[in-house]
Formats: sequence, C-alpha cells, structure tokens
Amino acid sequence: MEKEEHKLHPSVTSFKNFINEKPLLLREIRKNGRSWQDYYEKWVLLGEEDPYWQKYDKEDTDNGSNSKEPKDKSESKNFELINQIMKLTENIDINKIQGQVANLSKTIGAVQELVDQFQQSKKQQPQKSQPFNWFQD
Repeated sequence: MEKEEHKLHPSVTSFKNFINEKPLLLREIRKNGRSWQDYYEKWVLLGEEDPYWQKYDKEDTDNGSNSKEPKDKSESKNFELINQIMKLTENIDINKIQGQVANLSKTIGAVQELVDQFQQSKKQQPQKSQPFNWFQD
C-alpha cells in the first residue's frame, strides 16, 4: 500500500525554501524559541525582498566570529536551556501545584504525628525487667 503524501500549501513550501536559504534566520528561530508562525506571518506581510530579511542573508565571517565561537556556543546552550524551561513552565498550573504541595505538607504532618505517637508509646511501656526467679538462693 502506498502512503498518501501530505501536501503542504504552496505558500508554506515557499516559506520553507526561504528559511532554508537563510541559515542565520533558521538558527535564530531555534535559539529564541519564538514560533514559526510569527516568522511565517512576517514573511507573508513583508515579502521575501523586504530589507528586514537582509540581516539573515549570510553568516558573518569577516568580523572574526571564529574567536567568539566557544563563548557563543555555551551562551546559546544556556539560552536554549532557559527557553526550554520557560516553555515547560508556560503549561504549569500554579493552583494545581499549590494544592499538591498543600496535600504533601498534610501528609508529612500526619507521618510526623504517627512517629511522635510511636515514640511516646514506646517510652510509656514498662521496661522489661528480669523474670521472677522462684528458685532464689
């Protein structure tokens, strides 16, 4: 059986080709965490020939960017990590977490009470004395 290919809208295909021609733009989209939709809408409104896109034409190799490369890589990794954390936190329901923390706190309190009761009951039990010896000398 042949799989039916999912065909993209021609404008989406054109945008894809446009992005592939601009490696700096592709890198920025991945680095800053903004959605592809934002850039697609800008591309549709401005067009491919707009001066806005010129800064993404070619990589800057004339200004000695090779000397900064290790620093840029570590900074970009940190930036990507922060972006990933921000994306994860966007979907977090604070009220739900607060409720779960409250439940956990109650559970810990209950466990502490049980431990205290166990320790008190252990102290109240008479210590084992030696058994009565009927045959004392």
